[in-house]
Parts: sequence; structure tokens; C-alpha cells
Amino acid sequence: MNVSRALRATVFAVAAFLGGQALAAGTPALVVELDSGRVLHAERATDPWYPASITKLMTTYVALDKVRSGQLSMDTLLTVSDGAAALPPSKMGFKPGTQIRLDNALKIMLVKSANDVAATIAENIAGSIDGFSALMNAHAQRLGMTSSHFANPHGLPDERNQTTARDMAILARALLMEFPEHQDLFHIGAVQFGRRIMRNTNGLIGRYPGADGMKTGFICSSGFNVVATAHRDGRHLITVVLGAPSANERTMKAAELFDRGFNSKVNFTNPELAALPASANTTPPDMRPVICDRRGPMPQEEDTPVVAEDNSNIPNLFSSDVMAFAGNTQKPVRTVLGPRAAVQPERVWIGLNPPTSAELAAQAAAEEAAEKTRLNKKKSAARKKSTNQATKKPDVKPVIEDGDKTKSKGRVSVTVKPVTGQDKKPTAKKDQKKAEAAPKAKSSAN
Repeated sequence: MNVSRALRATVFAVAAFLGGQALAAGTPALVVELDSGRVLHAERATDPWYPASITKLMTTYVALDKVRSGQLSMDTLLTVSDGAAALPPSKMGFKPGTQIRLDNALKIMLVKSANDVAATIAENIAGSIDGFSALMNAHAQRLGMTSSHFANPHGLPDERNQTTARDMAILARALLMEFPEHQDLFHIGAVQFGRRIMRNTNGLIGRYPGADGMKTGFICSSGFNVVATAHRDGRHLITVVLGAPSANERTMKAAELFDRGFNSKVNFTNPELAALPASANTTPPDMRPVICDRRGPMPQEEDTPVVAEDNSNIPNLFSSDVMAFAGNTQKPVRTVLGPRAAVQPERVWIGLNPPTSAELAAQAAAEEAAEKTRLNKKKSAARKKSTNQATKKPDVKPVIEDGDKTKSKGRVSVTVKPVTGQDKKPTAKKDQKKAEAAPKAKSSAN
């Protein structure tokens, strides 16, 4: 093993060890009662973490604040820029110049987690990503999110992005209590754009009884994050899970925390969010080595359709054995999540007004034609590749033989034989001798 390979292996091992330490220590988790702001459970709740797409909750807060102040309305048209269109997935793929209403943009961003749409919201509100980030950070400080900093509106990797479970719970409370008229934005099961139906990445919606929001997030460095809300028997809880190793485990941990939270009673022993002690850590751990740099398929943002019961193989760090709830706690019933219930997707569109039936039909036809074109190009490329491989000729050299005893006007027989790399030089010498001998044989024959 050369030095560079050894160095890379050492760096990876150290990173994997540190990421594994963070996972083994238990990743951040928090359960808060919405109305009182009292903490039912806190686990590393003030440790810094990469937010990923739960950043989009702050993007939503800034946009709704602009609507509240009268600077925007929900039907304000936003224009997609070249920069927004060029962002990596998850995205809608809108072309530069496309216009979309703010309400449709928020729905798509919160359900599909589209980065291009998040950037479109930001640029149209503040003129630039940096300008919008300044608004995000100003609101964060005003709300008391003292350990958060946002460098972009979508949560794509940036070392300057960081938050905590406590800060995200503060933001969730602010969204629900300051903008009750817009709570429906956070529990849309699916949106439909043309023929495309996009399901919410929040695996609790349509599966956990009473689940009504909010947002998931995932990048390799953060693991799987979620800020979730649910209501039961007149109580409304907020649960934050950061750094889960998979989408399923994120969903199951949140569901289990909700179960235990709803079976816990709040009293004076439960601290308020602001009273949680600050963490000694100042830098988020990088979870990439244990989340993405491992064998197997790339982790996916969405849950797989599984049912988790008593035989669940969720690691111990996500089991109720490590949960320490404050206040009086009743023994919860084991969490069971079935497949998602069918939902009616909410239609979204580009432009100011919803499309007519004729426009929808035309859009569907255009999308179908584009899909056929894409598939045909893919098939054509596959056929071309197959043809090129089939017609590829082996490396050959002519070998002249004088074994043909027919005296047909002195012609020399030439046989083509494949030549391996090892035989190339010896064969060349042999051919040369035979070629020199051929004219002599011809003369004697005459």
C-alpha cells in the first residue's frame, strides 16, 4: 500500500470512528409540549448539528413573516433564476424564467423538499442567497435560537450551517403559534404537478395517528433529521430527531418518542426550552463515514413501506431503554406503524392561475411525449453501445504461409490469425523469413 492510500485509509478510519462515537453516544432527540413549551424529553438537545433540509422551516418562517407584514401575498409570483435552476436535487427542474406563486412554492418546498424552489423563494424575497441568509439569522436570534446559523435557504452542505434540536423546537413552536392560519402547509400528504405526484418525505404523515407536520432533512454529514408534530386528546407535541442512521429509524424513533410523550404528564419538574443547558460542543459531528461511506446502496430520504412491531431490528440507541422522560410517565404501548394511508394529492402549478382542464390535458400530453422521447433516447443509446461491442474486431496480423502447393499463377496463400500480445514480436520475425522465402519458391516452380 503506498503512502497516499495509507493516509486516506487512516483519515477514513478516524472519521468513521468519530462519527461512530457520535452515533453510539445517542444522537439528539427532544420532545416538547407545544402550548406550555415544557420539555418532556431531552437527549443531547443543545449539541450542534447540521440541519440539512429542516433549514426550509426557517425559509418558511421568513416568507410567512413577509406575508404577515404585507410585503408579500400568498399569490405573489416568484421567478426562477439561473442559479436556482442549477442547484442539485432534490429539485423540480423548473427552467430559468419560470414563475410560480408563493403558496405553491411553499407547498412544493415542504413536501418535495425542492432546493431550486427554496432558492427561488429566497432570491425573490431578499434579492440574493446571502441577503436571505441574513434575514434567517436575524429571525433566529430574535426567536432565541442562539446556537443556529444559516448560510443558505435549502440546507445543502455548507460548514457554516448548524443548529440544535432545542433551536428547531423553538422554531417549530413559533411557526405553529404565530401562523396558525398556515398550519395546513406542514401536513400535506402529497402534491401533484401535471402528471407527477410527489409524496411527503415525512414518514409519520398518514401512518402515525395524529401526525400533522412538519419537515424532514438529510445530507450525508447530518444523517436523517426530522422536526415532527402530532396531536392527541387535546395535547400537541413537537418531536425533533437528528442524526438517525436511516429514514425508517428516524420515523420509528420519532413515533416512539411521541408515544412516550403522550403517556407523560407535564408538571413543574419539566424544564422550559430556554432552560436547557448549553452544550460543551461547538462543532457539528460529520456523520458521513457512518451514513454514506459504507458498503451498500446510497441511503434514501424516504421511508420504505415496512411495518415495525415488537420484532423491530432498530438499534438499541433508538429503543425506549435509553429514553429518560421527565415528569410522571405511564408505560407506553409499543409503537406500530403500518403502510401509509392513501391521500388525495394537492395540485400545484406554475403561473398565477390554476390550469384549466384543457391546459392540464395539454401539459399531460407534453409530459408524456417528453417521457417517451427520453426513453427512446435511452433505448437508442443502449442499442448503439451493444452494436459497437458486437462489431469490435480483434487485434490481428497477416501470417503468410507457403503451404499452398497449387501452382495458380504463383499466388501466395495468406491466412489471418489472431495474435496475442506475447506472440506479436516472434510472429513478425517468422513472417519476415517466410515472405523472403516466397519469391524463391516461385522461381523454382517456374
